[in-house]
Amino acid sequence: MKYKAILFDMDGTVLDTLRDLNAAVNCCMEHFGCPLQTIDETRRRVGNGSRRLIELSVPDGTSEEKIGEMLAWYLPYYNDHANDTTAPYPGIPALMERLRDKGCALAIVSNKPDRTVKELAAIHFPGLLETAVGENEAAGIRRKPWPDTLLAAAKELGVPTEKCLYVGDSEVDVLTAARAGMDCASVLWGFRSREEIAAAGGTLFINDPGELLDYIVTE
Repeated sequence: MKYKAILFDMDGTVLDTLRDLNAAVNCCMEHFGCPLQTIDETRRRVGNGSRRLIELSVPDGTSEEKIGEMLAWYLPYYNDHANDTTAPYPGIPALMERLRDKGCALAIVSNKPDRTVKELAAIHFPGLLETAVGENEAAGIRRKPWPDTLLAAAKELGVPTEKCLYVGDSEVDVLTAARAGMDCASVLWGFRSREEIAAAGGTLFINDPGELLDYIVTE
């Protein structure tokens, strides 16, 4: 096979986290007296990290100081409720098992805080992953589209970037993979449309986990 490691984005790729994200955002908005957000609004805003999600959810003109205060409230609240309704997309655990059987090393990378990424990965994919890496700027690992999370995961796996396939669901993932020197497969069951991903340069589109498996094992 062409690839020795498969790196997965988390939100919208392996886990359906949208309802928990929207619920946490709305609890934050309500706590600070801001308008509530629809689930489709949250869908469009996920993918660039927690701070950007809050920035896009608050009314225009909200101060940076207020956004920082809201983010400080949101992060621990979301971490405590990140698994209320979150679940793997159908076929994902079985896909991971098949890939491991084929000798692929597996990892998850995400713009979620590193602690949350590791906790959710351990809950939903026990024994299936070599590592899970989230945003951790204190350790020098910046959020996507910086390539840091992908490069950190590849280094931990001991696999050259050109032997890694990154699987994501957004324009951010396409850009991040390019910056990391990795091929990118874009799934169409996540938070962005084919048109949005294609506009960012995505060229390989995957309709279901079975199609992804076929692509990887025949490469």
